[in-house]
Amino acid sequence: MLVVNTRSRSGREAFDTARATLAARGVPLAECYALSRSERLQHVLERMTELGARRILLGGGDGTLSCAVARLLGRDVTLGVLPLGTGNDFARSLGIPPDVEAACGIIADGYTARVDVGLANGRPFLNAASLGLATAIAKRLTKRLKQRAGKLAYPVAAAAEMKDLQPFHVRLKADDQELELDALQLVVGNGRYHGAGNVVSPDAQLDDRRLHVYAITAPSAATGSEGTGLGHLRDVATLARVALSLRSGEHVEHPAVTTLRAARLFVETDPVQEVNADGELIGRTPMRFEVAPAALRVYAPAPS
Repeated sequence: MLVVNTRSRSGREAFDTARATLAARGVPLAECYALSRSERLQHVLERMTELGARRILLGGGDGTLSCAVARLLGRDVTLGVLPLGTGNDFARSLGIPPDVEAACGIIADGYTARVDVGLANGRPFLNAASLGLATAIAKRLTKRLKQRAGKLAYPVAAAAEMKDLQPFHVRLKADDQELELDALQLVVGNGRYHGAGNVVSPDAQLDDRRLHVYAITAPSAATGSEGTGLGHLRDVATLARVALSLRSGEHVEHPAVTTLRAARLFVETDPVQEVNADGELIGRTPMRFEVAPAALRVYAPAPS
């Protein structure tokens, strides 16, 4: 079955293209749905999996895919990804190009892989969960901003949030180690990418059975200047320098960045922080993260 979220940035235009391309590549479609309401999408996925659908081809952004995963875990279903959103980080981690016809070609080729799924207090996520600046950005990324700004929506939202930037204290329990720090942003990744192409960790893989974590620490807290104008400027400058290296993955070498890997992670913060996963707000700290290994089967490019 083919399901396309027409509220995603390019969903409405892509629906007919996907149907025609899949048909031309010999992929039979029993049912096709172009949906604009998330509750309708959930209902269709639940009904089709209960009826025994084995291959579900889903067009939308990372939020659409993340919400759908909860319906697919534990079922004998293969997910086909048509990246139609603003970030498309799950498709990027899989190596699926952003072109609809090329993505349909990968589905038609038929190669499948098993990938891990992250869990945040039991809620599935595919790419990354975050606290701090990234969550503030996610709240500002309205549908209207995404539609108007496209890929520029993320930097536009980030610039708007800088004036209210505040560090927070984090306590981490990761497998057999514990760590405390004052952070501006904390990211817990299942895949390699988050935030429309930012790298969580250069060695992260969707099938490595580990969470990859990075925190950007606050220089204002280290110098006791938090809450002051100078401290704020130092924090903003640090974030700007780290942001310049996020695309390449070189941020892990920055002295203000702390990294770790773990199968399980427990996060407490002071003050309480909202948590964003795959672009959707999912709750508040404290929060437990873990990996569901090889929990999802997806169409992916065949290894070269």
